[in-house]
Amino acid sequence: MQRRRLPPLTSLRAFEAAARHLNFEKAGDELAVTASAVGQQVKTLEAWLGRPLFDRLPSRGVVLTSVGERYASSLSELLDQLHEATARALRPETSRVLTVSTMPSFAANWLIPRLGRLREHHPDLDVRVSVTTERTDFAREDVDVVVRFGRGVWPGLRSDLLMEETFFPVCSTALLADPARPLREPGDLRHHTLLHEIVDGVPDYITWDRWLAAMGVEGIDTSRGPRYPHTYLTLQAAASGQGVALATSVLIGDYLDAGRLARPFPHEVKGTYQYYVACPEAFANRSAVVDFRTWILAEADAQR
Repeated sequence: MQRRRLPPLTSLRAFEAAARHLNFEKAGDELAVTASAVGQQVKTLEAWLGRPLFDRLPSRGVVLTSVGERYASSLSELLDQLHEATARALRPETSRVLTVSTMPSFAANWLIPRLGRLREHHPDLDVRVSVTTERTDFAREDVDVVVRFGRGVWPGLRSDLLMEETFFPVCSTALLADPARPLREPGDLRHHTLLHEIVDGVPDYITWDRWLAAMGVEGIDTSRGPRYPHTYLTLQAAASGQGVALATSVLIGDYLDAGRLARPFPHEVKGTYQYYVACPEAFANRSAVVDFRTWILAEADAQR
């Protein structure tokens, strides 16, 4: 194996801080050293690299050279990774702190309302919820478990099927009771505003186009109607009487039980993807992960 050729870590930290602030004094305050000490570390790194990282301008302080800009960008990312890796290494294997990453709508409409029951079963388990629409990078992020939407095959991860989902129209009870525009069958949707969720990069996701096609309904212009970036926003718009939304059995939350939304007809279409709870194989047998996985699978089973 080729030996790594790495510059001094102290010099790297000083340069990265100075590059972010474009000011040696502010970098020194962050690192609890003097500005001259930061300047000396930067000079050491420049000598090691054999090229300048900053241009010193008497009237403007310092600015990054083109090499310095590229190096600073890569270095910040690497130091973030090092920070996350160190935090994970310092966490005891028996830690009862668990970070769960999932999508915003799933967190708001399904997971968070149920976390009280998890605390009843495991009062010592401290769950921290992180929401994102991006794929989790376990090597870089301080995340233990994810709830993902997909087909369940992710190399290096243990994944357990949580729920399948179906799609069906929902609207406010006031809209449902409108005698001028009755909603008795899917074809009646042509007389109503369709509300859309923006879902990018998910092939074969069940949109209004696909749902209506599955029902054999033609002649409805699905290009019209408001669009929202999250499911819970679309459902809120429907609950306030703005139109008919396409809801899912997983993300409908308590809207139906509370009477804020109603299903105008029973027709539904099965989704292409499912929800899974997943984690790296290396984490799968940690007590906190096992307890969370057992609990969330039981919650999902109780909903069926």
